[in-house]
Amino acid sequence: MTDQIDVDFGDNGLVPAVAQDAESKDVLMLAYVSPEALEATRETGYAHYYSRSRDELWKKGGSSGHTQEIKEIRVDCDADTLLYIVEQNVAPCHTGHDSCFYRTIDGENVGELLFDPDDVY
Repeated sequence: MTDQIDVDFGDNGLVPAVAQDAESKDVLMLAYVSPEALEATRETGYAHYYSRSRDELWKKGGSSGHTQEIKEIRVDCDADTLLYIVEQNVAPCHTGHDSCFYRTIDGENVGELLFDPDDVY
């Protein structure tokens, strides 16, 4: 039998969550999760995050339809960071790329463009 881990949401009530592709193991994105977002993710089986700029809960793919189906949720050793292992539907990034980490620090584009954002948003 295992015990459920209590996630440490800290003073601001948020933890970072890294989304990783279940098949390729590629890192897709990083976003923040509130207790409510984690609860919605666990209840629905689809990734939910907390938008710091909009100050609201959001389901990944709510606008684009590019959802993230949760395969597993892991927590780090300090219980203050989550890893969402997901099956990505289309692209994770609003820019249309296969990862939010599609460019190097020197500006080189190393990602693949999967859709035109002007067609979606």
